[in-house]
Amino acid sequence: MAEKQLTRADNKDVRIDYGIIFSVLVLAVIGIASIYVAANHDTSTSSITKMILTQAAWYAIGTVAIVIIMQFDAEQLWKLAPIAYGVGIFLLVMVLFLYSRYYFAKTGAKSWFAIGSLTFQPSEVMKPAYIMMLGRVVAQHNSEHIVHTVSDDWKLLFRMFGWTLPIAVLLKLQNDFGTMLVFFAIFGGVVIVSGITWKIIAPIVVAGGVLGTTAISLVIYGRSILEQIGFKTYQFNRIEAWLNPSANTSSTSYQLWQSMKAIGSGKLLGKGFNVSNVYVPVRESDMIFSVIGENYGFIGGCVLIFLYLLLIFQMIQVTFDTKNEFYAYISTGVIMMVLFHVFENIGMSIGLLPLTGIPLPFISQGGSSLIGNMIGIGLIMSMRYHNKSYMFSNSKDFH
Repeated sequence: MAEKQLTRADNKDVRIDYGIIFSVLVLAVIGIASIYVAANHDTSTSSITKMILTQAAWYAIGTVAIVIIMQFDAEQLWKLAPIAYGVGIFLLVMVLFLYSRYYFAKTGAKSWFAIGSLTFQPSEVMKPAYIMMLGRVVAQHNSEHIVHTVSDDWKLLFRMFGWTLPIAVLLKLQNDFGTMLVFFAIFGGVVIVSGITWKIIAPIVVAGGVLGTTAISLVIYGRSILEQIGFKTYQFNRIEAWLNPSANTSSTSYQLWQSMKAIGSGKLLGKGFNVSNVYVPVRESDMIFSVIGENYGFIGGCVLIFLYLLLIFQMIQVTFDTKNEFYAYISTGVIMMVLFHVFENIGMSIGLLPLTGIPLPFISQGGSSLIGNMIGIGLIMSMRYHNKSYMFSNSKDFH
């Protein structure tokens, strides 16, 4: 029996989640195919090849990142969290001084480093670093306060906010509101599972809803107030386009209107692979869902959403199996990161949500976002890889 035990402990295959690998692989294939369609109708032949090869290279780098991160167990990730967070903050500060002037002129955001044609957005890799740090803060607090009181919950909330505030300030200085929303989504998800009482959470949720409704109302009736606190013209335009996408289809609503036309033209089954009759700006990245909707229709869109739900279900399953509090908070952060990206990207593509420039995970063109998501997958897979219950896999040979 001891020999069988050792064999199972050494068998790394039972500790690798091939379900997650399969889901990510299918999404990668869909992504490469969709980028090819977008590039094939919008760029030259040489640009198509370069775009596909570049994205494939980023997938390869992301795969290496997953393999490396899988080698770190919970104790090592615990020690690594503040270091990763500190490096992330450093990069967010440096990009304010060394940002790409080209992308700033194009997007209005100081979010990218650029070396030649290679660009890097540090906020994307800051997401997993922030998730690890937030997980450490919550796990450490809960270990020190076995019995929660309202006072303890407020302390935890302020600690979490204290680690979030520098990121929010730096992203505000970068003028990157969309990415800031992702961090708030991660923060909200971890707060919900942290054990903080609903006596605190419920009023905050209500206040957030009232604040959001008030902000939208001010866009219509009191724009000058929002201008005084830093809102930009392009942000007003995006909200106006969302509220009334048919109002200015040749200017401020053009991108959204074209995306809705492309998705609608796909109808139930789509036009078929590489058939595109509706031009959508930036459809290789932010508006990639319009390519899927036009080529594969409503059914194709539903299949894609199902793949994301399957991936999220698999991540949740790993979390429950590992029974590790620190891992649970990391997993929650990764799930919220992926879920919010999917919700916002698809929502903005069909007009349910305002345009924010948030990419579709594992599918949109862009190395920084892909690497950030692959690191998140690596964190999830390290849970099973280092979980002793998987070494023996509850086998009938082990009693």
